[in-house]
Amino acid sequence: MGKWNLPPEGGHMERPSGIYLQTMTGKEVEQRLKKSDLIILPIGSTEAHGPHANSGEDTFLVTRMAEAVAQKVGCTVAEPIWYGSHPYHHLGMPGTIVVPEETFIANLRAIMAGLWNAGFRKQILFNGHGQDYAIPVAMHQFGKKYQLPMLLVNINWWFMIKEHIRDKAHGGPFDTAFVHGDECETSFSMALFPEFIKLEDAVDTQGESLFPPGHIDKSGSAYDLPIPFWQHVGACTIEPIATPEGVVGSATLADPEKAKPGITAMCDYLEKLITEIMVMYPPGKLPPVEKITMRPPEEIEAVMKQPFEEGWRHIYTIAYPP
Repeated sequence: MGKWNLPPEGGHMERPSGIYLQTMTGKEVEQRLKKSDLIILPIGSTEAHGPHANSGEDTFLVTRMAEAVAQKVGCTVAEPIWYGSHPYHHLGMPGTIVVPEETFIANLRAIMAGLWNAGFRKQILFNGHGQDYAIPVAMHQFGKKYQLPMLLVNINWWFMIKEHIRDKAHGGPFDTAFVHGDECETSFSMALFPEFIKLEDAVDTQGESLFPPGHIDKSGSAYDLPIPFWQHVGACTIEPIATPEGVVGSATLADPEKAKPGITAMCDYLEKLITEIMVMYPPGKLPPVEKITMRPPEEIEAVMKQPFEEGWRHIYTIAYPP
């Protein structure tokens, strides 16, 4: 696939670069929808990542990759969700802002509805944080609530490139297994936003398991063990007790060169995914109505129109609150 510049040249969240929905004029959005009605929604968190790293790390990981891909394929990126849901063992860590699952899910569902109503009916929910358990709930609640033709896809970046986040003992580039704020995550951060990382302040720590070995996987589910890291409560010490530094692992070993092949593979996959979606469903096209919903056609015909097209009705005429 294509070549990706690493590190990328800054971010685009405040630039009028034609990437972010929120920096486009209404006319620019209208023109974009004629070329591509697919949008990437980066979903991150605000979370402690150690003395060397920024608390927006999970968000910048996905926004920087989304920006690079959008520049190439011509889709749009929504400004990210900065505050996420967290598993129990994150609770109470200073710098980590924990949004209750029901609030996070409702917020995400409302954002999807707003993007759909704006004409972006193909959405990639691009996740950069350990809230894997919550995002699919929001997607399926949205589908059940509205029962409209749409394409919603959830991508957790680490699942796509497992071979690139493993340790050397398992064929990967890292000396240690990926956990949190460590060698792996810091390497990816240095390759994507080095201006926010101060490696001279990095520390090494050791998390503490409270469970028999060989059952619970580490971050990214990189080793295909039976129990993903979010499918337990009480099997490890909570962060404020075991690793108050905000790092779980060896951040001092980070090197951006270790992460660049993984970033290239992730961006290549996103490019392939978006290109193939848009070939199968060009702008204005979605999976067949009669195969996606059993709502009577007369109930949704007006809602399916593009915004302000003659006869259009907004999505909230079907359901509110979203």
